[in-house]
Amino acid sequence: MSSFSFLKKQQGMTLLEVMLALVIMATSGIAVMNAASSALNNQAYLQNKTFALWVASNRLTELKLQRIWPSASWQYDTEELADLKWYLRYKSVETGDNEFKALDIEVSDVKDGRALAYLRTYIAKP
Repeated sequence: MSSFSFLKKQQGMTLLEVMLALVIMATSGIAVMNAASSALNNQAYLQNKTFALWVASNRLTELKLQRIWPSASWQYDTEELADLKWYLRYKSVETGDNEFKALDIEVSDVKDGRALAYLRTYIAKP
């Protein structure tokens, strides 16, 4: 009779064991959600950075084709790409050679925001 009562006590889980299992499951679930959220945020940032680089590259090409000396002060402009408005600024920078200037361009997805893309190229005097 005593062995029967021993088996009967071992058949279920205590409330403490159930609560501990729930805490472990909740903690692991939160960790998985944080990892997924971080991956989605990184994907959106990389997509915007890629678009900003395309905008900067396109503007640099346009400025090179115009064959004019850009101003040494920042010039501001906007452009649309991928249904987003992009904010650009560009200027020329003196070099050691009077026949060349550096041309810097910065692109942001927010007006007066941190640049997502920065490019520099060199142009020859027209």
